Amino acid sequence: MKIAVGLSGGVDSAVAALLLKEQGYDVLGIFMQNWEAEADDPYCTADQDLLDAKSVAEKLAIPFHTINFSKEYWHRVFQYCLDEFAANRTPNPDIWCNREIKFKVFLEHALKLGANFMATGHYARIKTVGAGRDLSVLLKAKDLNKDQSYFLYAVDQFALKQAMFPLGDLEKPAVRALAKKFGFKNAEKKDSTGICFIGERKFKTFLSEFMLAKPGNIETLDGKIIGRHDGLMFYTLGQRKGLNIGGVKGETENAWYVLQKDIRRNVLMVGQGENHPLLFADQLFFEKANWISGVEPKFPLPCSAKIRYRQADQACTVTAVQPHRYQVIFEKPQRAVTPGQSIVFYQGNVCLGGGVIFSHH
Repeated sequence: MKIAVGLSGGVDSAVAALLLKEQGYDVLGIFMQNWEAEADDPYCTADQDLLDAKSVAEKLAIPFHTINFSKEYWHRVFQYCLDEFAANRTPNPDIWCNREIKFKVFLEHALKLGANFMATGHYARIKTVGAGRDLSVLLKAKDLNKDQSYFLYAVDQFALKQAMFPLGDLEKPAVRALAKKFGFKNAEKKDSTGICFIGERKFKTFLSEFMLAKPGNIETLDGKIIGRHDGLMFYTLGQRKGLNIGGVKGETENAWYVLQKDIRRNVLMVGQGENHPLLFADQLFFEKANWISGVEPKFPLPCSAKIRYRQADQACTVTAVQPHRYQVIFEKPQRAVTPGQSIVFYQGNVCLGGGVIFSHH
């Protein structure tokens, strides 16, 4: 049985490949290049990641390929994100990268190379159910601290049937320990953070290279102008940092938070206090749904949901309000429901699927 492992240069995918090799599979390592950076870009870790991935393949004595998907990434992920930012929504590139690149073009490439399955270092689990074991169910990882099912909700049945997550039953410290024991050079490498194509660089500077920002006023709810913003796309609801609002005459010293974007007037509406009532909503509407089973569930659907990664599951009920558009009502009001972000649904450890938030009223 031949399995293609996406080696990113990180410790998780290295250990995923190690475990599969130890289980006796014929393992093949593939490094994906999804972004074309300038040669002197100080923020791009791709060169180091490639070296790390190569050294993992050498240590495991497995064949190693590199493949460039930057054209597909640009058209299917980056362009989508730019369009979302331009519409003043906040997209989640990792979700679209999983759906469009890792579990679509990478999978197709792996199958062409003769692989039966693809594997990644994601923290999640897949279980096959049904009489003919014909339905793949996505489950949370054993390590709930690292669980990445939130980022995988948009992957379809075809891909899940051919995917493996060898780390699904492991805790992160055990993964690092295995990497150390085997002598991988990247055993201590820190986890990559930030948006894949931006890395650790300044988000605002990066986005400004691709989009024309339109500065405007920052106003209080009663219409008082208290500052200037650099362009609505740079701000997200509930944001506190980077507003550059000093002491405002006649107002308390409390911190200011982004409450709303008035797109028509190009105004950023702010208010004081982390728990400002306008930051909370007990419902939201979403679209672009993907149901993991491939079949829309029966409504009303009682379940729990996350409106951002690492959030605790929140009790809610989902109903369909029109074709491809759904309403979610929460038991407890949710803070900073952000259009463009994803809402992902669960029943216990089972991930049901999710969709993209477009409004909360």
